[in-house]
Amino acid sequence: RAARTGGTARGARAVTLAVTLLAAPSPAPMRPVPITRAGEEGFSLIEALVALAVLAIATVGLIGTVEAHVNSTRGLELRAVAMLVAENQLAELSVPGMRDNAGQVEMLDRQWRVQVTRRATDAPEIQRVHIEVSPAPTSGQPQGAGRNGGAFAVLDGFVDEQDRESRQ
Repeated sequence: RAARTGGTARGARAVTLAVTLLAAPSPAPMRPVPITRAGEEGFSLIEALVALAVLAIATVGLIGTVEAHVNSTRGLELRAVAMLVAENQLAELSVPGMRDNAGQVEMLDRQWRVQVTRRATDAPEIQRVHIEVSPAPTSGQPQGAGRNGGAFAVLDGFVDEQDRESRQ
């Protein structure tokens, strides 16, 4: 009996295992692959040329914008240096023994034209000083025009002439 029971139990297990395998879900059915004609895959030559033309037009616009930005930055740099020249000129005017450097001044390897105009004020010992700085014209290079009729920097200040003379 024991042999039969063991045999039956083994047979039942085999049947259960076979039923489990048969009842397992089957893999998803394969989808049919669409059949295309030769030459219909990818981009056509015309599509590629149109894309290149669009990129070329966008690049030209971008280069123009970058060039305008560079020129703007260069102009800001020139105006900042011109203002430094004007501030130096005003500082030199208040130092005893310093001569008036109106004319041409060199700063940062560039020549600058400096115009100084003095005017009297209500106080006789104080003078109003008007300083205009622009790039000095060089041969073969046109003079750049700033915002104030050619001046890249304009500075107004006051100098105490009496104090300057007493320090000499």
